[in-house]
Amino acid sequence: AAPCNCAGRTLRVSSTTSVDNTGLLAAILPAFEKRTGIEVQVLAVGTGQALKLAENGDVDAVFVHDRQAEEAFVTAGHGINRRAVMHNDFVIVGPETDPAKAAGDDAVAALGAIAASGSTFVSRGDESGTHRAELRLWRAAGSEPAGDWYLESGQGQRLNLNMADEKKAYCLIDRATFVTAVDDVDLKILVEGDERLHNPYSAIAVSPARHPEAAYVEAMAFVGWLTSAECQKLIAEFKVKGKILFHPDAIVQK
Repeated sequence: AAPCNCAGRTLRVSSTTSVDNTGLLAAILPAFEKRTGIEVQVLAVGTGQALKLAENGDVDAVFVHDRQAEEAFVTAGHGINRRAVMHNDFVIVGPETDPAKAAGDDAVAALGAIAASGSTFVSRGDESGTHRAELRLWRAAGSEPAGDWYLESGQGQRLNLNMADEKKAYCLIDRATFVTAVDDVDLKILVEGDERLHNPYSAIAVSPARHPEAAYVEAMAFVGWLTSAECQKLIAEFKVKGKILFHPDAIVQK
């Protein structure tokens, strides 16, 4: 990452609960702070809220996972210099008994089966990247989820999973969060491997044209760091319980 004369400055970043809950930020931020002298303050929320904070000028950069929303954010002039950072994937988890017979590698068919059987499904319902990905899958399944079987938690990734576990229900979750929580819940991965479950993350600086007070130099130092060979290596090597959780996208690892 290009050095900036930023020692003692603060950078506000809105990021997703999935990136924060897994411990990834705690693993990669100290090296950035040491190199630049910039103190990073992270607001971990759903992607929709993260982008809203940026639109309001309440943060200087975002690190999120909803490509359609990111592109709309940039097109509307709120952010610039969007960069692909990494990806993982979503999985559909549920009780081992799998009452809807949803298991397999077709996420759309799985949701159709869950709806048809009236099996309980817990949605974040919060305009997060996960919630929006879930809604795209419901649309693809030709289903409008509603009724007693469809619950909305309004919670972040981990708390949503906990609610699904309590209800012995299905939910969509990113694999990284599930791996970190798997020992605390009775739910199992039932649906995985569908290309529609691909989950890319990007970093975007808030536009200084829209928000002159935004810490743009610091934001670009952060985006540069996330996409640098050094940080991409940290992302590639970050593991929980022996499992790699994220795959770097900015630099192809040799």
